[in-house]
Amino acid sequence: MTEHVIRMPVPRMSRRTLLKRSVAVSASMVVGSGFLASSNAVWAMEVKALNPETMATLVQVARDIYPHDRFPDELYASAVKSHDDAAAKDPDYQWMIESGVTVLNNLAKKKGHSSYVGTGWEKDRVSILESMRNSDFFQKVRGGLVVGLYNQPAVWDQLGYEGASFDKGGYINRGFDDINWL
Repeated sequence: MTEHVIRMPVPRMSRRTLLKRSVAVSASMVVGSGFLASSNAVWAMEVKALNPETMATLVQVARDIYPHDRFPDELYASAVKSHDDAAAKDPDYQWMIESGVTVLNNLAKKKGHSSYVGTGWEKDRVSILESMRNSDFFQKVRGGLVVGLYNQPAVWDQLGYEGASFDKGGYINRGFDDINWL
C-alpha cells in the first residue's frame, strides 16, 4: 500500500512581518485608570463605567466577530463605546458585560493563555467566542456591533459605500450599476 502526500504551498512571511503583526496584536492598546488608548497615541477614549481592561477586551472581541484587517482599532473602539455608556446607566448591564469578559478570560486561561486579549492566535480566540455564542453577553455585543461598527461614515469610506442617497434623488441615476468589484 502506497501513501500519497499532497503538499500545499505555504505562503511565506518574513520574520520582520511576523514580529510586526504579533507586536501589533499585543501592544495595540494602552490601558490606564479610566481610559483606553492606542499605543501609538492616535486615539484614546474615556471609560466611564466599565474597567479599561474590559473595554480593551471588547475591542478585541469586536475585531474577532467582524474582522476587517484594514479597519483601525479606533473604529472598533467607537463601536463598543455604547456598552460603556449603557453600563453607566444600568448596573445590571454593567455586571453582564464585566462578567462576560471574566468568562472569556477564564476560558482563555483554561486553554493556557494569560487572558482573552493575550490569546495570540485569532482562531483560538474565535474558538472561545464560539463556545459563548448562545450567551446574553455574546448576543448583546454582536448585535450592538452591527449598528455600532457599520453605521460609521469612516467605515463606509473603507468599504466604498457612499452613504444614503434619498436626499440626492436615489441610486438609480447615481451609479446604481457602476459596481466594479464583482
